[in-house]
Amino acid sequence: MVQNARISAQPYIDTNRGDHMSGHSKWSTIKRQKGAADAKRGQLFTKLAREIIVAAKQGGGDTDANFRLRLAVQRARDNNMPLDNIERAIKKGAGEGQDGAALAEATYEGYGPGGTAVLIQALTDNKNRTVSDVRNAFVRNGLSMGEAGCVAWIFESKGVLSIHGDNVDPEELALVAIDAGADDVKVEDSSVEIYTAPEDFESTRKALEENDIKIDSAEVTMVPKNLVPLDKTKALQALKFLEKLEDLDDVQHVYSNADFPDDALANY
Repeated sequence: MVQNARISAQPYIDTNRGDHMSGHSKWSTIKRQKGAADAKRGQLFTKLAREIIVAAKQGGGDTDANFRLRLAVQRARDNNMPLDNIERAIKKGAGEGQDGAALAEATYEGYGPGGTAVLIQALTDNKNRTVSDVRNAFVRNGLSMGEAGCVAWIFESKGVLSIHGDNVDPEELALVAIDAGADDVKVEDSSVEIYTAPEDFESTRKALEENDIKIDSAEVTMVPKNLVPLDKTKALQALKFLEKLEDLDDVQHVYSNADFPDDALANY
C-alpha cells in the first residue's frame, strides 16, 4: 500500500490516526468511478432521490433548516441530477406525494472476505425483501451477516472532501482546510483528502470554494477507524462482493474497512 505523506499541523491534525483513511480513499475512488456508470442507467439518480425524499420527510423541505436535506441535495447536484428531479423528490418527502411515507431506513452489518467489516445502509418500502436480498448476497459469497452493532462501532461519521492534487499546493490547501475546521488532511499520489467532523463539513467546503479550489467530490460518510489488509485474492473477492451489495436496488451506501493492495485495484 502506498504510504501517505502526512501534513502535520498540530493540534488540528491527529497523528495517531494511522493510515486507515487512505484505504477509505481508494474504495471511495472506485465508488465514484462506478457512480458515473450508475448515472448512465438511472440507478444513481433513483438512490439520490430516495435520500432526498427521506431527508425531507424527517426534517421538512427547507434546505436552510434541514442539514441532512442540504447534504442530499448537494450530493445530487454534484452528480448532475436534474433540478426538476431534485425539486420533485423534496415535494414528495415533504408530504406532497405518497412516496416518502413508504420509505424506511434500515442498517445491516456483516463480515466480508478476510474478516473485514461491512456496514450497509438501505432505504426501502419492504424491509423483508431488503434483508432477504442482502442476506442472499452474503450467503452466495460464503459470508455471513452479523447482529446489529457487531461492526458499526468500527466506523465513524466524517465529512470527506477530495481534491486532485496536480494543480494545488498541498500545504496551502491544508492551511485553508484547517482554518475552516478540518480535522485531518492527507496527500496520497495525486490526490488530497480532507476530513472533517460532520458539523464542520459545510464550512470547510465553502472555504475551499471561496479560495477557488476545485473539489472532485464531497460527502458526509462513514470512515473506518482501522483497516484490515487483504491479499490480492481476498481483495478482488471483497471488491466484487461490495459491488454486488451496491447494485441492490434498496441499498444506498456500503462501507468497508478492507485495505486493498494496489495491484488488486489495478486489476479490478
